[in-house]
Amino acid sequence: MIKRVISAALLSVFTFSSMALAADIKIGIMQAQAGDAKKYQPLLDYLSKKGLNASFVTANTYPAAADMFAKGQVDAMFSGSGIAGAMIIKEVAEPLVRPVNMDGTSTYSAAIIVKKGGAKFNGSGDYFAGKRVIFTSLASSGEFYYRSLGPSKAKELMQAASHGAALDAVSRGQADVAIVKNRVWDKEKAKYADLEQVGKDNGENPDNTLIVSRKLAKATADKLSSILLGLGSDSGDEAKAVKESMKITKFIKTTAADFKTTSVLLKKAGVNKSFAFKY
Repeated sequence: MIKRVISAALLSVFTFSSMALAADIKIGIMQAQAGDAKKYQPLLDYLSKKGLNASFVTANTYPAAADMFAKGQVDAMFSGSGIAGAMIIKEVAEPLVRPVNMDGTSTYSAAIIVKKGGAKFNGSGDYFAGKRVIFTSLASSGEFYYRSLGPSKAKELMQAASHGAALDAVSRGQADVAIVKNRVWDKEKAKYADLEQVGKDNGENPDNTLIVSRKLAKATADKLSSILLGLGSDSGDEAKAVKESMKITKFIKTTAADFKTTSVLLKKAGVNKSFAFKY
């Protein structure tokens, strides 16, 4: 039985007041923290200026976002590689573009974090035997990675609302081991003198990919792709606002081939065309 550890701040849903009345596309975005969705507002304005009316639909968790996409409530979605890869396997979506972060990265992998002095990760599900394990739901650097490692006799499984919340839980002694995004750990580890990384996933997963429904008109998808791919070379004020708000330099083309490693991980975790986004 999985115990849920959810930050109260993540229970709020940000709603854009400037949604178009008749949007060409509805884009789902994931809200990692309360108010985090605001960073996408300049992108909404940028798309509108370029002639593509779009509205954003926000969700607090991976399962909620996946559910909206599966029900046709969104045409596209910015997504972690776990959900994006699952949508590709289920043949309901395909990747379009992904952002390049300010540090030049556009992928990530799983990091295994414990209290300092803990046992080194052995690359097997056996490692978690007798341990309280915390991770984000349906994340390739979280639950999916854990389940891809095979049978485990973990003492307890806990779901964290974010990778940061998982680190907090281990630091406070609420969990024994966290599986988180290596980019989050690299950014936050200075705050946790009591924690250390003892292992990792050797594969890389596309970060925050924009996937689009296979039902979306090709002309609309092509227009969206063209606009976003042109952002990097656009020196206008609106383009600068997008880059500064999202902390990116550009978008790059992304295909199913970029999910090769992710797809292998997901299939080991039991994801197939009938996967219902829950275990």
